[in-house]
Parts: sequence; C-alpha cells; structure tokens
Amino acid sequence: MAGSESSSKMRTKMAFIALLFALFSTGSCSSQVPLVMWSSEGYTLPQLVSPAAGHIISNVQLMAYLNSALGSAPHNMLLFLQDKLSKDDFTRYGGVFGNKQDSVFPNLESALQSSSSPLVLPALSWLGASAVPSLLQEKLGVSPLSVDPDTLEHLRFNASENTLLVINLPYSSGIMKAQSVPYTAIYTGLKPSRVIEEPSLIVQSSMSRSLLQAVVDEVKPPLMFNSTRGPCIMLWAQNLNVSFSDKEWIDLGPSTFASGGSVSTSGSFCNETNSQLVLDYGSSVSPYNPFRLIFSMSQRRYPVSARNWFTLDTVELVFNTLTATYNGSHGIYAPAEYSFHCQNVNNFRNALLVPRAQNATQWRILFTDFQIQGFSILNGTTDFSYASDCAGFFTPGIWMGLITSLLMLLILTYGLHMIMQLRSMDRFDDPKGPSISVPQSE
Repeated sequence: MAGSESSSKMRTKMAFIALLFALFSTGSCSSQVPLVMWSSEGYTLPQLVSPAAGHIISNVQLMAYLNSALGSAPHNMLLFLQDKLSKDDFTRYGGVFGNKQDSVFPNLESALQSSSSPLVLPALSWLGASAVPSLLQEKLGVSPLSVDPDTLEHLRFNASENTLLVINLPYSSGIMKAQSVPYTAIYTGLKPSRVIEEPSLIVQSSMSRSLLQAVVDEVKPPLMFNSTRGPCIMLWAQNLNVSFSDKEWIDLGPSTFASGGSVSTSGSFCNETNSQLVLDYGSSVSPYNPFRLIFSMSQRRYPVSARNWFTLDTVELVFNTLTATYNGSHGIYAPAEYSFHCQNVNNFRNALLVPRAQNATQWRILFTDFQIQGFSILNGTTDFSYASDCAGFFTPGIWMGLITSLLMLLILTYGLHMIMQLRSMDRFDDPKGPSISVPQSE
C-alpha cells in the first residue's frame, strides 16, 4: 500500500509540474487565457493531443475538446471563472521559485494532485473563454447555477443528474469530497490579466527591417583610381571637411564616396615610385570654382629598416586658380605594402599637415577616419592592406602611467634602503660598572 500511495503522489506531482511546463512553454500571445480541467478521484479524462506551442484554441476546437473529455467524465460540472487570468500569473504567484508557501494556487495544486489525468490548454481565445458557460450548458442540457462557498455547503447533489455550477472564488474542493459526489472541474478566466499587442507578421517584418535600416549605417566603398595596370590608389574618409577663413565647414565626403558623386579623378597617375590622386570637384564647391584636392605620394627604400616606405608628401588645395600646399611627409607615412590610417588629420591642432605658404593658413582642413594607400595594391582587391595607424604606441596616458609607476618605485626603493640601514644597540650600560665609552667613529 505504501508503495502504491508513494507512486500516486509522484504521479500527481508530475501532473502539476506538467501543468506549469505547459503554461511556460507557450510564447506571449495577446487576448488569451489558460484553461485547466480535472476530475475527481477514480475518473480519468481521455488523453488529448497537446496543442502546438503558441497555438490559440478557438471556440470550435474547445467544443471538440469538451465533447471528447465529457464523454467519460462525471457530469457534475464545477466551473471556476476568474475575473482576470493569464498564464504569466502562474509564474508570478504560483510559488515556482522555491517560495511555495507564498503560492496563491494551493487549492488548484491540491485538486490536480488528486486527479490522475488533468487537461491543460495553455492558450484559449479570450472570446472562447467567455463562451465556456454556454458551451457547457449546451453540452449538459442544464442551466448554470451561480453559487458561493456558503451556499454550496447546503446543496445536495445526485451523481445521476447533470449539474453545472459556476463557483465564485475562493473555493475548497473538500465540500465535494465530503458528499462523495463525482465531479469534473474547469478553471479558466473571463479575460486575460495581461494583453500584449502583437503586430501581424507582415507589419512586424517591416518594422524589423526599418529598425535595422535606422541603426546600421551604410558603409560606402573607398574611392579607387585604376591605371592601365590595375588599381593603384585607394582613399577613404568619413568626412573631408574644409573651411576658408573660419567660415562654415564644407564636407566633400558625400561628393567623393557616394555612388554617382560629382568628383572626377582626371589627372591622377601612378608608377613604381610616385603616385598622385586628383579629386576634381569642378564648380560644385561654390564660390571656390574650380575646386580640387591633390594627394601626392612617393616611396623609397630606407637601408636602416631594410624596406620601402611611402610618404604623403603634399596635399594641395586648388581654388580659384590659387593653390594652398601642405606638407604631410613628417607625420603621414607607412611601409610601402601597407596603407596609412588616422582618425584625425588636420592642419590646426596636433597638425599632420603643415602649411608651406601664407595663403595655406587661411584654410582649415579636417579629414575624419582618413585612410590612404598609394602603392602595392593587388589586382581584384576592394579592401585596403594592413593599416599603419598614426596613433603612437606611447600615448600621453601611457607616459603618465610609466612616470608615476617609476616615481613610486623610486620611493619604495629609497624606503627599503633606509630600513636596511637601521642598526639596533649591541652594547648596554651597567650601572654598577664603569660607563661605556663609544668612540665618535662608531
């Protein structure tokens, strides 16, 4: 007997766990309520195929479920209608995280433990739940009777007659057990406690695409100049800003890198030792017409490093037949097979472009996320070679950290040295004997 009772308790616990798992396994759906159905001890509900995850059961499907379940179940029907109920309530208030004493569903758990085959429908249409009383009335052929626990204690039931009771919660199943009347119970809600608006698949897909388009910026390809031997110069920058006499900045980036831009590379050339990229904007940069940017590069071999290096010798700004020239060879250089990259190239702060003449000081140049390569570009490639960045290894922050660490190390060394020089007394004066004479040399 003990083994049988233990096995029965194990089955009932597994049934309640199965209820919670079924409720948790469905996604968040709008306008739906759960439905739980069980019968008294000694009666078994037929096994029904569990609905697919996320599927909302309609009125027609609910009637089919009830027709199948009530074929062998007792026809003394108890219907518990919660005013608001959602499957998430079992998670929030069911004590599923170890706080079982705080559960608000002890009666439901007790009833499920006493039933051998409860029926769980995690997602029932809101309209379907409100139609449950009429569906049961049509199936049982009796009118529903609304009662409360006090009235229920004085009622007498006949197992051979159909009964449909709508119970106002809370309710204890001990009343039906005391009268030894077989029953079938349904617990559901009149409407969901949480309604989540879900757009249709088409609208959701459109919104997702719009979000991605808003967040992910389109990266424009670099500007490439091709000679008769293939690609030889590549240039890219987030912005190519120029300003004359502290006036408003003019960004040449859209005209340079956008598809169908107005820039022309006519006049550019490249060979084994020199390359020049000419960006001719024509009359698009008013009032500085015509307007051109010219990048002149060269490469040579340095015996000390045993390799070829290229430098951006000059950047020329041609406007209204005048030319402003900037020297870049002191800060813009890289191995010949590499590209050069710098987050900020300008001529006014930590300048990498140094003016050569007085008229060049009238212009301000600011290239953001600038990258250029004038040699050793492979045929068929669309990407830069490995970039040599302008940021040095020893940045101001690194120097500050090194100097501070060195200073603290010197202080620690000095302190240890002083501690090691301390000497304790090795001679003591005896009051009964002659006084100790310590030479000055000691």
